[in-house]
Amino acid sequence: MSLLITDECIACDACRDECPNEAIEEADPIYIIDPDICTECVGHYDEPSCIAVCPVECIIADPDNVETMAELKLKFEQLTKEE
Repeated sequence: MSLLITDECIACDACRDECPNEAIEEADPIYIIDPDICTECVGHYDEPSCIAVCPVECIIADPDNVETMAELKLKFEQLTKEE
């Protein structure tokens, strides 16, 4: 599943630079994660890097974008194929 940034976001910019897929964008007033390119770091890291660096713990699983590990791996393969 994709991740979601909640309203507790302080727009500190820590997560954006950590995302290997560049799925995190600045929005007003909080950052957003593009569910089409968020793989929860599958294929890059063992755990989502944005969650690890978030100082206010405002990044959660997006209940509206549930994906299996197989789907996340396929998304990763498709994204890296385009590079």
